[in-house]
Amino acid sequence: MARDGTGKVWLVGAGPGDPGLITVAGLDALRQADVVVYDRLVSPLLLSHARPDAELVFVGKEGGGESVSQEEIERLLVARAQEGKRVVRLKGGDPFVFGRGGEECLALAEAGIPFEVVPGVTSAVAVPAYAGIPVTHRGLSSSLAVVTGHEDPAKGDSALRWDRLATATDTLVVLMGTRTLPRLVEELLAHGRSPETPVAVIRWGTTPEQATVTGTLADIVARVEAAGLRPPTVVVVGEVVRLRERLQWFERRPLFGRRVVVTRARHQAGELSRLLLEAGALPVEVPVIEIEPLGEGPAAAEALDGLSRGAYRWLLFTSANSVEFFFRLLESRGRDARALAPVKVAAIGPGTAQALQARGIRPDLVPREYVAEGLAGALSPHLRPGDGVLLPRAEEARPDLVEALAAAGARVDVLPLYRARLPDRVPGEALAALRRSEVDVVAFTASSTVRNLAVLLGPDVECLRRVKLACIGPITARTVREVLGRSPDIVAREYTMAGLVEALCRHFGGGGGER
Repeated sequence: MARDGTGKVWLVGAGPGDPGLITVAGLDALRQADVVVYDRLVSPLLLSHARPDAELVFVGKEGGGESVSQEEIERLLVARAQEGKRVVRLKGGDPFVFGRGGEECLALAEAGIPFEVVPGVTSAVAVPAYAGIPVTHRGLSSSLAVVTGHEDPAKGDSALRWDRLATATDTLVVLMGTRTLPRLVEELLAHGRSPETPVAVIRWGTTPEQATVTGTLADIVARVEAAGLRPPTVVVVGEVVRLRERLQWFERRPLFGRRVVVTRARHQAGELSRLLLEAGALPVEVPVIEIEPLGEGPAAAEALDGLSRGAYRWLLFTSANSVEFFFRLLESRGRDARALAPVKVAAIGPGTAQALQARGIRPDLVPREYVAEGLAGALSPHLRPGDGVLLPRAEEARPDLVEALAAAGARVDVLPLYRARLPDRVPGEALAALRRSEVDVVAFTASSTVRNLAVLLGPDVECLRRVKLACIGPITARTVREVLGRSPDIVAREYTMAGLVEALCRHFGGGGGER
């Protein structure tokens, strides 16, 4: 914020679609923003990095029309900054490559608003790369031109000098050229390009919805029409297109193009979404649970006192959430990891163990089977009659672990620290897509996600019979059978996020490819 109380605007390039292509500087600005003004081509997954209280303003353009005029966007940026706010203008690709970023900066400069520009990865280079097409290549292309295809087809003359552009460079990349593709081909042929010149048209490049059509100047218009390709697209003209057959990689990912519903809480969805993206899938985040801390009552004080007195021999953690909330409890009482010195620590699986290790605690025991029954079975040989066991966990957790430990002679104290409840808000568009069966898989990571999604869908729960259901493990699979009346299609062998994605890859196998 400026000294006079005026805010500041960051023009941030979000990259061409893959949320992983945003720069570190861009992500840092996004996480600090009070207001995020974003376009149609910005990945929804990027918006999850914004603060929960940030104002999100969509100003995207659909089908070539403007939902919000350029002048209105500029006025909005100025007005929010004048309110003393940190504003991120999040733009697809790079703000200064046909992104009208220069116009927005001029408007800010004229209004006396401080601004910074954070360049982004331009679609002119990234989209061909994701289609297996290098825009330059030794022996094939030593020059590159990037032009806009976003011209009015009805106007008489093009602003582009096709007589010079047609043969001036080896590779020509045209952004936003779907509607003007026939005219583009006509101009290139009229000014010296061979009809046999290879052409690729790439839709929604760098995203799991990427579709690529290849041909030559002689037939590409007919091929694109037959494939039904619609904007946004990037057109590549030149001999480098021939390399795609050998270099395409993105569309061969095992889950390429699959839409997978992620049902985890918003703040926990990132790991699974990231793994799905790496496998080529499109995560659709529908957080059906919200983790709510419980108030600290007498039981919390008694548990910590018991730790200090040596009343417990084992401290068991059955989720990363239990680790998080237990350490919050320690911190609220002015204590830290040293309070765990008198006890042995067990974690139900590698995710929970990792959460402990992040706090300097290496668990003494992690079972081979990452469920309550596996933990009880692994721990029982280490228990002596009357051993005290402290179990911080969710309020609604299954009783199986407590019963098994008690049967082994342990004295178990349960410490409820949080509950998983229905969230206050669920993305309506994502739920609507699920109801319309516009997804391929729903991934359940806990029994509570199954029950809560059934409640949210209500009478429309039958839509889950038309999609694949994937479960992180046998307990969640059992809940699917009990609540939804059908067996899941996919159950992970290893009960982790990575194991779940691996199971999806095994089920679906190969990726996409040529149209």
